[in-house]
Parts: sequence; C-alpha cells; structure tokens
Amino acid sequence: MSAADSPARQHGHGLSPNCGPRRNGLTPTLIVLHYTAMASADAAVDRLCDPAAEVSAHYLICRTGETVPLVPEHLRAWHAGAGEWQGLDDINSRSIGIELDNDGRAPFSEPMMATLEVLLRAIMRRHGIPPTGVIGHSDMAPGRKSDPGPRFDWQRLERQGLAQPRGDPPAPVTPTADTFRARAQAHGFTAPVDDATLLAAIRLRYRPWGRGPLTAADHDALGPAD
Repeated sequence: MSAADSPARQHGHGLSPNCGPRRNGLTPTLIVLHYTAMASADAAVDRLCDPAAEVSAHYLICRTGETVPLVPEHLRAWHAGAGEWQGLDDINSRSIGIELDNDGRAPFSEPMMATLEVLLRAIMRRHGIPPTGVIGHSDMAPGRKSDPGPRFDWQRLERQGLAQPRGDPPAPVTPTADTFRARAQAHGFTAPVDDATLLAAIRLRYRPWGRGPLTAADHDALGPAD
C-alpha cells in the first residue's frame, strides 16, 4: 500500500461513526492519552472507524507525526470506557481522546511527540484545560488499562506545562497505604481499586522503574497535597 492509499491519509475529519453527543451538557475538561497497541496507524484507523469495534478517539497521531482527525471535538468519542477521575465518571463526555501510534513497548517517536505537544497546546487553549487535566488511560482506569505505558515521556510534557508536574524528592518517611491513597485521591486517582492496583497505576505514570512495596518515593512522586 502506498502512502497516498493509506487509510491514515484517506480518512478526513469526523469520519468515525463511533461517537455521539456529549451527555448531560458536559464539555471537555480532560485530555486522555492512549496508545493504539496495533501494528500500524492504518490498522488503528480502520479499527477506530469500524462500527463493529465500538471504539474511537478524536485524534490519532502517527509515528511520522501526521495527525488524523476522526471525531469532532464537540462530540463524545468512545475511547475511555469505564473508570473515573477526581471522583467523576463518564470520562468520554468530559474529555478529548488522543490515540498514539505505538505498540506499548517501543519508544514514542520524536515526530509523534512534537505533534502531540502542538495538539495538546491547541486543545488546552480551546477548552481551557489546565495541565492537571492531561491524563493517561491508565490513570482513570487503573488495573484495566496500561496506556500510554511505561515508555511514554510524561516528564517531557511536564517541563512544557502540558501535564501535572511530579513532586519533590522523597521524604525520609515511609507512608502507609492509607496516607498514600489519600494523597492519590487528592490528585485525581479516585477509581475504586485495591492498594496494589493503585500503586501500580501511580508507578506507571510517575515511576515506571519502581518495584517492591510502597516507598516514600511513590508517595512524593505525586507532589504536595492540595
């Protein structure tokens, strides 16, 4: 298949049928980042536009840096599924979904990351979304989802004000499961999951190299409590 014939080039704005009106008058306050976990952008576009798949996103960013708009921002794309953030559900009605052409194991390409940064700034400006509103699928669905995964460079976004910055160096105090959960909830991780799943979700976002029992580094990676 030539580049000109690629589905990623053929599909235009708003061509995925897997969408609908946002519910209850909700508007975007979040941006949820995903990886496609598929072999190519072409395969991902086909799936995101397949009515039988019942899944979509507002945008797909290819490894080459090309952006494929799939659902208009005013509509509710079907990308987040079950889960919650900051005690709120129906994340699909509250968010813009961005799929990244990545299998979950490889590094994210430089052209893709550069395009993502431009797209994030534009969406955040249009909808007044703060850096705290840029989250991963795994943040709002811990244990169920792992994207955008441990290879995603969250710190790159943080340095540009495109994601919530992490906290100060670890304090010499070992937190308890209760104090860790309280801090996690204060920062948005409110999905009802067990302690191990919560720890895994926090590490996936902030400390993908972390191993073993809960430590002060896990606690302080979230930053100061509000």
